Parts: sequence; structure tokens; C-alpha cells
Amino acid sequence: MEKVHGKTQGLKNNQIKRLSNLYRRRVPPDAALTVDLARALCDLSVEFGRGVSVLIDRRGRIVTVAVGDAADTPLPPSSGEAESRLAGLRLAHTHLKPGGLSRADLTTLFLNRLDAVVAIDPPASQAAPLTGQFATIAPDSADEEDWLIDPPTTIRDIESFDVQARISALEEELARAARARAVQRSSTERAVLVGLASKSEGAEGEARLAELRELVRSAGAIVAATSFQQRDKPDHRTLVGAGKLSEVVSLAFHEDADLLVFDRELSPAQAREIESATRLKVLDRTQVILDIFAQHASGREAQLQVELAQLHYQLPRLAGRGEAMSRLGGGIGTRGPGETKLEVDRRRIRDRLAWLEKAVSDISKRRAETRKQRTESSTPVVALVGYTNAGKSTLFNALTHAQALAKDALFATLRPTSREGWLPQLGEWGGKVVLTDTVGFIRDLPDELVNAFRATLEELHHADLLLHVVDGASPGAPERVAAVERILDQLELEPPRMVVVNKADAAEPEVLASLAERFAAVCVSAASGAGLDELKTALAARLATSAVVSEVGPAASDAWVPA
Repeated sequence: MEKVHGKTQGLKNNQIKRLSNLYRRRVPPDAALTVDLARALCDLSVEFGRGVSVLIDRRGRIVTVAVGDAADTPLPPSSGEAESRLAGLRLAHTHLKPGGLSRADLTTLFLNRLDAVVAIDPPASQAAPLTGQFATIAPDSADEEDWLIDPPTTIRDIESFDVQARISALEEELARAARARAVQRSSTERAVLVGLASKSEGAEGEARLAELRELVRSAGAIVAATSFQQRDKPDHRTLVGAGKLSEVVSLAFHEDADLLVFDRELSPAQAREIESATRLKVLDRTQVILDIFAQHASGREAQLQVELAQLHYQLPRLAGRGEAMSRLGGGIGTRGPGETKLEVDRRRIRDRLAWLEKAVSDISKRRAETRKQRTESSTPVVALVGYTNAGKSTLFNALTHAQALAKDALFATLRPTSREGWLPQLGEWGGKVVLTDTVGFIRDLPDELVNAFRATLEELHHADLLLHVVDGASPGAPERVAAVERILDQLELEPPRMVVVNKADAAEPEVLASLAERFAAVCVSAASGAGLDELKTALAARLATSAVVSEVGPAASDAWVPA
């Protein structure tokens, strides 16, 4: 007996058997369904008090029987059809109340790219003719709706449709549109961003979505469109619910996007569910951040730590992985250790994790030895911390005359860079200081990255002063300060902290004054050099209270001078 899907609880064995017998029926390949099949479905539906659905392939075979509404009908896994091809399946199912096609029917049609869907209304009487409604998805040239709905009519009229001719014509239109898009399409992936926030979060949700836009841009994709939803409780299956997900897929379809990016971390089950429902690559915020780190990891130390973070993230997601799991990192473009790493079993992944953990531990030991040498020389250390893209590297270069990479991109700096210099304001003879440029933070920094980069973050524990660099031109500067402070507190960092507001030349004067007063901060422009002398004086005043400051040094100059 072939399997009957859906809401079968409470049905008797003989009822299940009658449902299973539907698999024996055949429908003419050029018909959507037959009156006899529709009548059999209605009889069972009335008896059970539940909807009954069947999926019919293009050869007229019934390949799935299910109890419930359209959403309860499982579809075979995607075979990776071209965008010009439909699924090769049509859905016929009964309604318990008259009214024709429902929104759920149309959503199922569109999300799964079915050939067609037929809704069968309950008969007014046993002798009355059966009525229903027929729909297909709309070609790309259609306006507004994503489906073409025929007026309600009798099932006998629907049976007389040449459904194969309609499907062939539709696929020809889809193929023409796909060829036109292929000519225009670049190799860069196009993404639709999906944001979610409760009403209590207010503008915070919009700020997260704006930040996600910058993350995706830094990862190398084009943001084709955004979609935002206010929802007090995330949907446990798809985060945004079936209705909203249908809107998002429609948006992706019309914007020629091949990627959905969510601003919340998706559970493995949610990622699989969304990917299965949409047939698009699905990423979350954590994957995008890991992807950026993978792109910017130029040295072996950073590469090891990024791979460690990626593997920790992917390990629970290996089971039932979909398209987004086809590369380690599941990210934008092709980077990371590669597809073969995901092909191996969990034991080998864990072996690799153990090796990486040891390698990162060795990095930590080497850094500890370097710090020991600094401590023995009583050289004070100032570590620059702050939100990503706040201008830490630009300020580092301005203070040390170094050539550290400074660019308008998130997480451009992954490997800490240290330079020695002389700060003339430190005592009568000046004093040697080490300035360290570190990786930027971001709100809700993934735990995988915090753990993997612990060897790098240990540098912060042994600094004599944390110089918190704030982007004064950012609209959400206070919230970003709070996010960084939360991370510093979570890391249980003991060194004193000092705030400097950067990009003063691009900030509104009243905003700059407010930030300076609120955080007792010095305001500078690392790009133009404005305010740097005041910053050096303030740094010297803070460091002068530290016992590690050397009392004797060579003759001072009027600026930081690389040692």
C-alpha cells in the first residue's frame, strides 16, 4: 500500500486504503484532471471532513496523495529545474467550503513552480455538477500578480482544457525571459534581504537591515531589494511565515535575485525549510559575516581561525544540507576550504576541528611570548577597538605612519598589527608605546568567531589601555558604542577604556558635541589629521597613571614616530 501523506491521524485503516487506491488512477496527459477523479476526491473529503489532494505528473500518473490543504501536500525534492521549466506536476485538491482558489493554493503554486493548481469546491448536492477553479503561474511579462487565474467553472470544462498546450506555451515564455535575463546578468550574485523585528524593537530592526545591506555589499553581492516584517514572534519553520515568504520569493523572482539573506540566525531546520520552499540559496547574517572573514583572511593565522569558525558553524548543519551547504561557509561567491570538506563525514570534520583548535592554541602561545617580551621592556600597549568600519586602521596609520590596510569595507582588518612609536607627552623624555590595530566588532558578533579568534582577542586582555574608536558620522553611533561595550564586558576585559570619536569632518556639529559630552571623548578626523594632537595629549594623560610607563626614553619629537 502506497503512502498517504498529510493529516491522516484518526482515519481508519480502510479509509487509508481507499486513499491509497487513488494511486491506481490515471488522468489523460492533456487534462488537468477528470470528473471521475474529482468526484472521488470530493466523496472522500466529505466523509473525512478534511481536504484531499493529489499531485499528477505530465504522464497522467498520481504521484502523491495527501490529506489536508495544499500546504500539507509534500512535493518531491527539487531536481534543479532551469528557471524556464516548471515542476512537471499539477495539484488538484478539495475545499470544504465553496470559494475557489485560496491564497494558500496560489502560494503553493508559485513557490513550487507547479504546472497548475485546481481547487474543487464541495457540491451543492449529489446530483449537482462539480465546480472549481484553475490557475497557473504568470509569465514574466505579466503585471502585478504572480499567477493567472481562470474564472470559476465546472470541473467538466476544466477537464476539457488542453493543459499540456498551456504549459508548453507558458514554458516558452519563461524560456524567452530567462534568455533575456542571462544576456543582462552579471556574474555577481543578486540578493534580497529579509529583516524581522518586533514592535517593541522599533527602529532597531530597520538599523539591523541597513547594516545587513553593508555586510552583503562587503561580501561582494548586489542588494536587489529588501523586505521587512514586524512580527512579535518569529515563525518556527520559516522565521517570517508562509505568506511573507511567498512575497519575498515573488520579489526575488521579479528582481532576478538568486539569494535570500536573513538578518537573524537561522536554525539548521529553518534554513532547510526555507530553501526547500523557495528553491533559492538561503543565507543568514552569521554566514555573511563568516564569508567576509574568509575573503579578508590573507595570512595563515587568520585563515586557520576563519576555517575553525566556519566548521563550528557548519557541523550541526551537515545533515540534510541543501544548496547553501554546497560550500563550506555557504556564502556569496566561492571561498573557504571548499566543497570536499562538506563531503566528508562528521568524524573527519571533528578531526579537522581538533587539529585547528591545536593550531589556534599554538598561535595563542606565540602571542603570549611576544607579550611577555613587551612586559619585560615595560612598554605600554594601546589597543584600538571599536565597531567595524569605524576608521580604526586609518587612525592607526595616522598615529604611527604605518601602512595598515584601511578601506571603506566591513572587517577589512583581521590580523592584529602592532607598531612602536614615541609619545612626547609621556614625561620629560618621552616614552615608547605600542599601538595595536585589532579586528572590528559588530552587534551580535557570532559566537563561532569570538571563540575562533580568541588568540587574537587575547591581545586586548594584556593592553594597558583600550582606545574605543567611534564613527561619529554613523546615525546609530550610540547604539554601536553600546554594542562594542557589551562585547568588551562579555570578554571580561579589565584594561581602562577611552573613547575617541572619529570622522569628525563628516559628522554634524551638534551630533559631534553630543557624543563628546556623552562619552567624555576626544573628536578627531584620522583622514585629515584634525584633533590628533589633542588625542595624543589625552592618551599621554591616561597612560601616565600606569606603572608600566617608562621614565626614561630618547629625545622626543612632536609626533608619533615609527620605531
